[in-house]
Amino acid sequence: MVDTVAIQGEAGSFSHAAALETYGPTVQLVPCATFVDLFRSVETGHATSGLVPIENTLAGSVHENYDLLSAHALHVVAEAELRIRHCLIAAPSTTRADVRRVASHPVALAQCRRFFTIHPDLVAVPAYDTAGSVRDLMAGRVQAEAAIASRLAAELYGAAVLEEGLEDNAENYTRFLVVTREPAGRARGEASKTSLMFTLGNGPGTLHRALGVFAERGLNLTKIESRPLPGRPWEYLFYADVVDTPVSRIDEAVEALRALASGVRVLGTYPAR
Repeated sequence: MVDTVAIQGEAGSFSHAAALETYGPTVQLVPCATFVDLFRSVETGHATSGLVPIENTLAGSVHENYDLLSAHALHVVAEAELRIRHCLIAAPSTTRADVRRVASHPVALAQCRRFFTIHPDLVAVPAYDTAGSVRDLMAGRVQAEAAIASRLAAELYGAAVLEEGLEDNAENYTRFLVVTREPAGRARGEASKTSLMFTLGNGPGTLHRALGVFAERGLNLTKIESRPLPGRPWEYLFYADVVDTPVSRIDEAVEALRALASGVRVLGTYPAR
């Protein structure tokens, strides 16, 4: 059975590259214009799963997707990690000297600030998608002579890579979550990661006590993120990633957390990378 995977962006995007690494070359993409569309595509069954970027080592957390995890009843079943290499891409007939304007998604442009500092003659042109900027460049639909995107985008749209490795820092990785309508089965005895969320009352030591349930059981808390609760000023929804082996200690910690927090929801338990 061919996997149908929803991604935000066009074919050739970094999400597409992550899908190829995760599912292999037979993956069938369901490109979505927005992250909201991605979640809806999985929720309605139009795609069997969705590949959601959740954090980047340079840009930080993708807050919109944390909020969408809360708003939708989907399950996290796996994670993926992709090394991000930004390329300067143009039509095959274009030389570096011809380039004056460079189009890409604002996040990609922000990750290449040093490149634009070194080349002050170049003007950054914001676009809605990295791969989409290459597609539109080749179709003459963007006011730029080049774009910043993946090498995959250049290959798919018949463009040429003028330069590679434009990112400010070589340690540029994006972590993705795989979301589905049904939870994954849990493999006992293997190292696993659990993603969960919870809310706390606003009182002294509440967060300390909540996090203590993991420390007391020797669990490694690898990520914690807070998001504001709409309509409840200065109250927050917390997200946490916890690594554990065996899984049973996670179960104990979650039960202990339920006594201290409200709205505890396990988003998923999946193999730790």
